[in-house]
Amino acid sequence: MGSKSNEFETLMLDHIFDTPAYTQPTLYVALTTGALTETCTGGTLANEVTGGAYARKSCATWTVSGGTASNGVAVTFVQATAAWGTIDCWALCDHLTTGNVLYYGTLTTSKAIGTSDQAKFATGDIDVTEA
Repeated sequence: MGSKSNEFETLMLDHIFDTPAYTQPTLYVALTTGALTETCTGGTLANEVTGGAYARKSCATWTVSGGTASNGVAVTFVQATAAWGTIDCWALCDHLTTGNVLYYGTLTTSKAIGTSDQAKFATGDIDVTEA
């Protein structure tokens, strides 16, 4: 289950009370090798994987039902050309390299990604709940 970042809460407050125009962004899944908190930002995402052909992966298809959004298609990263380390968390960002962290979460089970491995979230594995 995902949590909201402070960045996203500020964007939503601005949207509701100040700047009503809001364009739905392309969402990018980022991977980190350490815990994330609500203060994380898209430009300085703590412990985000670097090198080894890593790049955030876009996901344009989401299934929304009963206050929960889940990735509607599998999110498959490129094959690692060097070890990425042990992936502990994911973040949804609104930009490929900078931007804002919108939601973030911890993996149920951490996953070590070595050379030639490929990180993947099956359809429905990334869940964001508003309760």
